Amino acid sequence: MADPIITKPDTLANTTAKAQSPLSGSEPRGPRFRPAKAILALPAYNEEEALPELLERVGEAFADNNIPYEVVIVDDGSTDNTAQIVAQMSFQMPIHLVQHKVNQGLGPTIRDALREAVDRAGERDIIVTMDADNTHPPGLIERMVQMIHEGCDVVIASRFESGGIAVGVPIERHFLSVGARVLFTLLFPTRGVRDYTSGYRAYRASVIRQGFSDHGDQFVGERGFSCMADILLKLRKQGVLFGEAPLRLRYDRKGGASKMQVFKTIWLTLKLLVRHRTRGK
Repeated sequence: MADPIITKPDTLANTTAKAQSPLSGSEPRGPRFRPAKAILALPAYNEEEALPELLERVGEAFADNNIPYEVVIVDDGSTDNTAQIVAQMSFQMPIHLVQHKVNQGLGPTIRDALREAVDRAGERDIIVTMDADNTHPPGLIERMVQMIHEGCDVVIASRFESGGIAVGVPIERHFLSVGARVLFTLLFPTRGVRDYTSGYRAYRASVIRQGFSDHGDQFVGERGFSCMADILLKLRKQGVLFGEAPLRLRYDRKGGASKMQVFKTIWLTLKLLVRHRTRGK
C-alpha cells in the first residue's frame, strides 16, 4: 500500500497563497461572492404612530436573520412627524428618505420607492415591499427571501395560503380581499397566486428593473390601492414565477387610521380588471 501524502502546514499555506494570487502578480482580491441584500421599500403617509415600533421590529428581524439590508422610505407628503422619525432612526439603521412635497397617493409612492430601491440594488438583491402601519410581521421576510433563493421571482405574503390568518380586519376590507381573489382567479388565473392585492411582497431586483424597462412609470400606473394588483398583472405578462408565504396579518396592531377608501378601491379595481381584460391576457 502506498504511503499517504502528508502536506506540511507551511507547504499548504504556500499552495493556498499561490492559488489566491492573481496571475498579474497584484495584491490578492477580496472574496468574489457576497450575500444578497434585502432592500425594504416602505410607502408612508402620516405614520408617526406606527413607524417607531415597525422600524424596531424590522431592525430586529434583519439582525436575527443576519441578512444585509437597507430601508427606503417614501414619505408621501405627511403632515405629522413621519419624516422626523425616519431621520432619527437613520442613526440606528441604514435608511434612505425620499419625500413628496404633496400627497400623491399610494401608486406614485410605491413607484418611487421601487425606483429608489432598484437603483440601489444589484442583480442578486431582493426588494421587499410592505405596509408602514405595523400590520405586516417583518419576521416573515426571512422566509420570503429564502423562497426567492429557492427559485421564485416574486413571493407574496398571502392571507389565503395555508397557515395565513387575518386578525382584527374590518368586515368590509375582508370582503374586498375575498372578492378580489375570486374575480382575479376567474379572469386572470395565475399559478402560485391566491392573494392578488397584498402589498407585502418580495421581488428579485432584476424583475422590477425589467418592469420599469418595459413600462416606464406606467409599471405602477394606478394611483390608489389597486396599484398592487396592477403590478402583479404586468409581472404576470413577464412570465415570472410566483410563490406565496402564509401571512399572519395583525390589523389589531395598526397604528393610526386607515387610508383606504374601500368603495373607491373596489371601483378602481373593477376598472383595472376591465382594462387589462380588454387588452388581452
